[in-house]
Order: sequence, then C-alpha cells, then structure tokens
Amino acid sequence: MSAQTDRFAHDRLPPRGQWPQLRYDLPELKLPDRVNLVEALLDQASAKGWADRPLLRSARITLSYQDVRDRVDRIARVLVEDLGLVPGNRVLLRGGNSIGLALAWLAVVKAGLVAVATMPLLRARELGDIIDKAQPTVTLCDIKLLDELEKAREGRPVLHTVVPFNTLDEPGSMAVRSAQKDGDFPACPTAADDIALMAFTSGTTGKPKAAVHTHRDVLAACEAWPRHVLRATPEDIVVGSPPLAFTFGLGGLLVFPMWAGASVYFHEAPYTPEALVRTIIDVGATICYTAPTFYRQMAPFARELGVGRLRTCVSAGEGLPDATRQLWKQATGIEMCDGIGATEMFHIFISSAGHEVRPGAIGKVVPGYQAKVVDDEGRELPRGTVGKLAVIGPTGCRYLDEPRQANYVKDGWNYPGDAFMQDADGYFFYQARADDMIITAGYNVGGPEVEDALLRHPAVAECGVIGKPDEERGMIVKAFCVLKPGHEAGEAMVRTLQEHVKNSIAPYKYPREIEFVTSLPRTETGKLQRFKLRQANPG
Repeated sequence: MSAQTDRFAHDRLPPRGQWPQLRYDLPELKLPDRVNLVEALLDQASAKGWADRPLLRSARITLSYQDVRDRVDRIARVLVEDLGLVPGNRVLLRGGNSIGLALAWLAVVKAGLVAVATMPLLRARELGDIIDKAQPTVTLCDIKLLDELEKAREGRPVLHTVVPFNTLDEPGSMAVRSAQKDGDFPACPTAADDIALMAFTSGTTGKPKAAVHTHRDVLAACEAWPRHVLRATPEDIVVGSPPLAFTFGLGGLLVFPMWAGASVYFHEAPYTPEALVRTIIDVGATICYTAPTFYRQMAPFARELGVGRLRTCVSAGEGLPDATRQLWKQATGIEMCDGIGATEMFHIFISSAGHEVRPGAIGKVVPGYQAKVVDDEGRELPRGTVGKLAVIGPTGCRYLDEPRQANYVKDGWNYPGDAFMQDADGYFFYQARADDMIITAGYNVGGPEVEDALLRHPAVAECGVIGKPDEERGMIVKAFCVLKPGHEAGEAMVRTLQEHVKNSIAPYKYPREIEFVTSLPRTETGKLQRFKLRQANPG
C-alpha cells in the first residue's frame, strides 16, 4: 500500500494500457514491495561496513556514509517538521553538482517526497513550465540561482516557499535550520512503486516531458548496468560532468556509487576539460562520466598531463563517434565504456565494458533488459538491418500527464526513438535518432556516421549533420562544422572535407553542403540539438 498521501503524481500517470511492461527476470531484480531507496542505499551502509568510508567529497570537506546519513536526516526533519510536507509532495531542487544538492536530493526522497531536480542553466520560462507541470510547493535552491527562480515564481503562488541550501549565514537557510535538528529520521515506509522523482527530458526534440520513476525503478537500475557492466568497488572515486538533474548524472554521480560503497568528488566551477583532467589526477579518481564532446576536448590535456589512477571512462548522453573513442584511447590507453540510456528508462540499457568493446558498436543489451531492432509495425528485423530500437526491462517510460506517452510505449515495449542495427553476435550499432535518418536519393544515411568521418579530419573540432529538404534528391546531407584554431573556413575547406568524407565512407554519404559555424546548439548535458539545425534549414 502506498505511503504517499499526496496522490498528485500517481493520479497523473498514463492509463495502465499505455504503461511499459516491466520485467524482473534476474534474482537480484526481485525487490521487496515496500522499500525506500535512500534507506536501502544509505541507512543500510553501516551494516555493510561502510559507515566510516568516504561518500561525498569536495575541496573543502569529505563526508563519510555516516556523516551523510546524519545530515540527510536533519534536512528531512526540516522538510517534514518545519515545512509541513507530506509524502507525495513535490520539491523543486535548484543547484549545480555539489554536496549540498546531493544531501538535499537524498533527504527529499528519504522523506517520501518527490524530487524534481532542475538544470542550473534553465531560465525563468523553462522553470515556469516545470513548476506548472510538477506543482511543487517548496524549493531548495542554491543561493546563486535565485534570480531566475524568483522570476519563474511570479504568477505561480503554488511555489510558496524557497529555502536556500548552501549558505551558512542566512537565518532561514537549510544549513542553519538543519543544524538545530536531531538526526535519526526514520525513512518514510514507501511502497516500492511510490514515486521518488520526476526527471525532465533534456529537450533535444522540443518541449521537455516529465518522466516519473519509483523507488523500485532506481534500485532495479542499480542491479542492472552497475552490477554487470560498471562493476565499481568501495575503493573507487567517481568524478564527472553530467548534472545531478539529469538521470545520467544522478545515477553515475550519486546513486550508483552509493550502491557500490564508493565515493564521489564534486569539483567546483569552472568546469572545463582541462580542469576535469587535473581533478582526475589530483583526487585520484578511478571512474569518470562525461559526454563524448567533453572527452574529445579533454584528450589533449590527458595526453599532456596523464590521467593518474583513472581506469574506467563512461560515455553516454549522445552517440559516441569512433573517432572520439580512438582519440581518447590514444591519449590515455583506456578503452571507453559506451552506453545508451534514456531519461525515460532512468539509465543505461545497452553497453559493454572496455574488454568487450567491438569497434563502432555501443555494446550488447545489459543483463535484465531485452532489446530488438524492429520495423514500423514492431516486427523484429533480420540481423544486419537498420530499424527502430525497442527495449523492455525492469525500468520503463511513464510520463506525467503527457499525450506523447503513446509514442514512446507500444505493446509494452519502450521506443527511445533511435535507429539501430544489431549484428549476428548481438552487438548494437547506433545509426541515428530515428528522426535524424537522412533519406537522400533513395539511400539511408545516418547523420552520426557522417559526423564521425568529419571528426577524423584534423581541422574539425565539432560538427553536426542533418538532412536538408531538396527538390531533386528529397534530402541532401548538410554538415555544420566548427573548425579548430588555425584553419580557415571557405570553399577550399569545403572541398577538402567533402573529399575526406568520400574517402572515409561510402561516397554517396558525403555532405553536399557544409556551413561553418562558431558553435553548435547543445543542451546543458551536452547533447547536440539537431532539431534546431533543421529548424534553421527548412528547405
């Protein structure tokens, strides 16, 4: 039976007929019907012998598992005793990656509330959309991010309480309030299927949607990719760039390390490629999470400075070009662990560890999940054929109050919107987002394949490839390129890059148009927003 007396989120889930089929085929996925994920990951750390081990680290402080539990309990008491929140209430979280934000997230979920974390760079209009959708009454906010929040609150009285969480001298701050509380907060006895968080999609294709995940979802995710592919240990120190408001970051930089008994180092801004490499060396980091673009930018510094104790590099968030994988391996000797996941699925469901990597492939389906490549009617295609990816497992898509649910879940299977090919050995090869496939003169061309070819040219720093409508060919391949310093844009460079692509992959895939730009549109998590490039080139 649910412990969440506020049924707002439960009542706005999709109709049961549009839910994904959830499968718990492995023994470790069979979780109890009543479980609180923070109690399971944090409160039970002592019984595993981890109480005195470090969990959250920064340049100023290191907190053990027991320290974190005590602080989380004090914050939870403020939420319940001072602010009067009841299980199921939504709490908006605003902050960059920090110990303060991690503590706030854990306290919210332990108290049976629903965490609604937001990207730090969101503006008032975007925050307003999230407030309208989630209807939070309280926000815990980094004091540096209050301006946009206050603008978003105008005309939205539902969000009536703002508590700064990272300042020690504000009388109403969470730090001051929680210091006056006792610890030993008993975890809310949530049902496994009570809602723990709302995660807003990154908006690569337009207006973000709110994906809902339960306590069971998060714990089941811990028993899939982290157990079978990542295989972290209590000795690991984790760093990375994805925001905690992004499920890639929430899993990699908080939940999964806790499951393994490891620790996380949150480094302060500025977050540059050089700064991340230096942090890896200085703190002895062993696992790093970031997006392909960032690894590409880190490679020169890694080659120059080394990477210390680093052994595992996880890439996700967007397609990993093989050119970037090889560049990183040449710089560090480390074979990257690629993965594809989705906010709707919580985390990675196709991946392979470094020693099982196959060139050009993301990997195999993660134990606990099933995946197939299908046609438009959902029929599985022969191996070696490009089609749509369909996935099923212990997590799945449930949007909050969203008509687009029926586009994502069909006959119980999740359709992340990606075009893939699976080979005879079960490896999955990413082709493109389904809406990024370019059909030109009858040929199917995956934009990421052309991007990978362009990135192999020494003049290209970044690129994005789309299909541009064309009267004669239906579409043509068009590339947007950011050149490295010292290289000049112009017709000569266009011809050079076109010939380079023709000599790298099938000649019909070469970009018939190349436009040189100073930057590419990306989400805060680093994903390329190809839809914005398409909007600027309607034909």
